[in-house]
Amino acid sequence: MSLPRPLHRPYPDDVYPGDTGEASAWLRPTDTEPELTYANGGTCEYLATGDQTGGLYGLYRWSFGEVESGPDPHFHRAITESFYVLEGSVRLYDGTDWVTARDGDFLHVPGGGVHGFRGADHARMLLMFTPGAPREDYFETLHALGFGATMTDDERAAFMLQHDTYWV
Repeated sequence: MSLPRPLHRPYPDDVYPGDTGEASAWLRPTDTEPELTYANGGTCEYLATGDQTGGLYGLYRWSFGEVESGPDPHFHRAITESFYVLEGSVRLYDGTDWVTARDGDFLHVPGGGVHGFRGADHARMLLMFTPGAPREDYFETLHALGFGATMTDDERAAFMLQHDTYWV
């Protein structure tokens, strides 16, 4: 074998212009309190927001409560969404059918791909959005609605459009 082998696609453009590297990593300890605890006992942890990653991606740890919850089938036009099940089982809608995903299973949904998810019994998964859209407002508004905040039908429709969520 001769090296180097040709790449099937090039690397992206440089984002760091220096020659020596820099100390710029950050750590979110595992014992950090979740940013949101929902009325049903589920939690959302902001592992890496779009703001923190320069808009490259957003990564969140989603923990379900005891009772099944999750969104109905929908799609996004501007973002992709990926799911990685950490613990338990999560029902994922893959655009055709609801499938049961377990520890270690991964589902990637390109822009426009119909998807949904449902989980219970304290199952946990990672959610990743690319590029890193400001999903925190979406999660925080759902949190507020679960604790009694209200929206009119027109406000809800505008909210979903603002957050690139189209129900099917």
